[in-house]
Amino acid sequence: MDDFLAARSQMALSLGFHIIFSCIGMVMPFFMAVSHYLYLKTNKIVYRNITNAWSKGVAIFFATGAVSGTVLSFELGLLWPKFMLHAGPIFGMPFSLEGTAFFIEAIALGFFLYGWDRFNKWFHWFTGVVVGVSGLLSGILVVAANAWMNSPTGFDYIDGKYLNIDPIAAMFNDAWFSQALHMCIAAFAATGFAVAGVHSLMILKKQSIDFHTKSFKIAAIFGTIAAVLQPLSGDISAKFVAKNQPAKLAAMEAHFETEKSASLIIGGIPNIEEKKVDYAIKIPGVLSFMAHGDFNAKVTGLNDIPKENQPPVAITHYAFQIMVGIGMLLMAISLAYFIALWKKKNWLQQKWLLQLFVLATPLGFIAVEAGWTVTEVGRQPWIIKGIMRTADAVTPMPGIAYSFYLFSAVYVSLSIIVAFMLYRQIKMVPKLYDLP
Repeated sequence: MDDFLAARSQMALSLGFHIIFSCIGMVMPFFMAVSHYLYLKTNKIVYRNITNAWSKGVAIFFATGAVSGTVLSFELGLLWPKFMLHAGPIFGMPFSLEGTAFFIEAIALGFFLYGWDRFNKWFHWFTGVVVGVSGLLSGILVVAANAWMNSPTGFDYIDGKYLNIDPIAAMFNDAWFSQALHMCIAAFAATGFAVAGVHSLMILKKQSIDFHTKSFKIAAIFGTIAAVLQPLSGDISAKFVAKNQPAKLAAMEAHFETEKSASLIIGGIPNIEEKKVDYAIKIPGVLSFMAHGDFNAKVTGLNDIPKENQPPVAITHYAFQIMVGIGMLLMAISLAYFIALWKKKNWLQQKWLLQLFVLATPLGFIAVEAGWTVTEVGRQPWIIKGIMRTADAVTPMPGIAYSFYLFSAVYVSLSIIVAFMLYRQIKMVPKLYDLP
């Protein structure tokens, strides 16, 4: 493994783990706040128990998210020094504000965890809400920084120099809204289905039925609503990509030839040499409509993009197909759940519905990982689109491969520890809260 590949792999590994920790850490506080609110309104002890249980999960993911996020910050400077030399002064503001949001989140979480029966009950609830809001803001700010890499603004690039820097314009770049919206909804969908899946498994095992049933309902409502909204944010993102990153769209769809009334491709295996997609289902005109709102619109193909500027087609295409396929599956489960809530109440007692949620437990996060693969691999070979190539930003320091192996071991160990801690928390629910 050469150093360039090792540096990219290490960033991918770090981001791949951090995105899971951060998604759960910024979404679960909202679940916690809802259960806490229900406890304050109904005075049912089961909701307090749910809040306590979830707050422990929030604390675990806050800690692991903080550690993995700090590692990412150092890696940006250590692995990509040329990138940070020029980009740091431009897009540093969202990172600075994210640090502020992180400190607010840490303080609020401390107040919440140790504030039971010490603060006014509504102030205590409010501190839990602050944990969620500040965590969500942290995620939005980090995504804004990443969006800048896809749509660099807020400076003039003249003769290889970065001049007239405007950090506000850089933070609110053209891509920040579509990326932040899509990421936030994805985080709610992935976390909602993951949490609901765990509780549905406990219901099927007939453990602490009342506790897990109420927990399941809160998480499932969040997750299913987000899953239904996800295609809308996906459409906004796709239209932005079509307009501003045609090479990425071409790779996502394995679209080799520029043409009008372009077909949407479902599945298939890209054949790079023959510039076609084998075994794919094609729907004429739909790609043109989804990209530009017109069935006859022209969609740029890879043939009009210089080969040295083309992203890796196969990886981007497969990742995009996985993301979309899982998104459609989660939306179908969500619609079934809505029908159960409104029309078919007896479905809520059926094992098959709970089993669907159990099967869907990891799917949201697989889709999140696939989506970030599309975002990052689809931008290649650029680290700053159209300005700086990734290969030009990597550190000249040798031995990065050994660093990659070391960090791989650290993250795998961290994930095992987190999984063990969560498993222990779930198994201890009846003991901790004396539930049947």
